[in-house]
Parts: sequence; C-alpha cells; structure tokens
Amino acid sequence: MAEPRRIIVGISGASGAVYGARLLQALREIGGVESHLVVSSAGWRNLRHELDMERAEVEALADVVHDLANVGASIASGSFAAHGMVVAPCSMRTLAAIAHGLADNLLTRAADVVLKERRRLVLLVRESPLHLVHLRNMTTVTEMGGVVCPPVPAFYQRPTTVTEIVDHSVARALDLLGVDNALAPRWQGLNDPS
Repeated sequence: MAEPRRIIVGISGASGAVYGARLLQALREIGGVESHLVVSSAGWRNLRHELDMERAEVEALADVVHDLANVGASIASGSFAAHGMVVAPCSMRTLAAIAHGLADNLLTRAADVVLKERRRLVLLVRESPLHLVHLRNMTTVTEMGGVVCPPVPAFYQRPTTVTEIVDHSVARALDLLGVDNALAPRWQGLNDPS
C-alpha cells in the first residue's frame, strides 16, 4: 500500500481562520493525505474568536499536530517527505519571517524547509490594503518558489454562501498542491461569448 501524501498546514494569526479549518476538513474528506498541523499563538486566538473552535476541536481535524515551539519536530527537516505546505491564513508577520528566512518557530521553519527542498509552498495571505514592504515580501517569496495566493472570491461562480466563497479559495490552494478535489465548480467557459 502506498504511503499517503503529506501536506503541512500552517494557521497563522491573520483574519480568515476559516480557511485553515476548512482546508483540514477537506483533506480529511478527500482521503489519501496525511495532514500535519502547526498553529501560531495568534492563529489559536483567531480560531476561537472567529469560529468558536477550541484547540482540541481543531487538532482533531489533523492527522498529526505539532507544537509551534518544537523546532525539532519532523516537519522541521528536509528529510521529512512532505508534498507541500499551505499557510492558511498567512499573516504579514508570518510572510515576512518566511521571506527573510527567519525560521523562528516551527511554522516558519517548516515553510523554510519546504522552500529549500523546492517543494510547493502556498500562502493564503490576508491583509488589505497592502504597503510596499508587504508587496516586497510577496515578491521575495515568489522569487524563492513560493506561491502567494490571496483568498479572493470568484464572483463569476455566483456564490450564495460564505462556505462557497471559502471552498473556492481552499480548492485553489489544493489545486496548487496537485490534490484533486471537487470543492468548487470548475469553469466551463461561456456558451455565448458576446
């Protein structure tokens, strides 16, 4: 039997904790994926504040949970065979730490490892408006091989619920990792181009 694909999920302190929680749920539903979770202290705060989710409830969605301070965890090493990593949501502080290779906690260390091993890193960055340092950090991460993927609604899909809006962004992140999913409808083109 083949080993499951390993995906690291980081949840940092930007608004949008729903993206990380939904990503974990989707990975569980899809199957064949082993999720490894690491959450910043502000990420835990936002999960409680925005979703009323307690730590145990979030941890139950992941296959493996890692402590933010444990920089000796499996996901801190390039020899850990992870397929990729998503930080959802990704705060500007986390983006800056990744862009500058700080690796000052397990979340940013895992992202650093994914980049150095030339694996896929997807950052659902959350902030608006953006100033020049935000933009430069996004450029730096992109030049390093990461993918900056802000969770922007696709209104051509005509979403009618917040869940549909969230699922679209989560589906895009999964697509970028090469994980098949049916969370959001695929664009079929317009029948009438006029």
